[in-house]
Amino acid sequence: MSTFVPSAKEINRKWVVLDASGKTLGRFASAAARVLSGKNNPQYTPYIDTGDHVVVINAEKIVLTGLKAEQKMYRRYTGFPGGLREEEFTKLLARKPEAILEQAIKGMLPKSKLGRQMATKLNVYKGDKHPHQAQQPVALEV
Repeated sequence: MSTFVPSAKEINRKWVVLDASGKTLGRFASAAARVLSGKNNPQYTPYIDTGDHVVVINAEKIVLTGLKAEQKMYRRYTGFPGGLREEEFTKLLARKPEAILEQAIKGMLPKSKLGRQMATKLNVYKGDKHPHQAQQPVALEV
């Protein structure tokens, strides 16, 4: 009995649309990361990118449970002394909701070349319109 390893020709990448309206951030991000990494495909191989393309719409309608919406902070470092910048979840949601979902989903992917390759298949959009209609994406319920 030999182990099946898919070649590049055998990997069929589909396009999937995920609607984030009313969904909890962490649960939604883990479901999207699962599709990006290919763990929902029967031909999943840990060291090969077998995942599908993911288009996330309605990023501004994502929700957090409890008091996290008021307490959650996003931090980044500019690289300069004293350059730690902080922004509240509510302000970042109003300014750039795509960044919240991208950061949550990418944080659930492997921290390697393979994870960065998986992250390139992620597209997050603010409203319910997206420019990927030509790829005929399939709506997936999360």
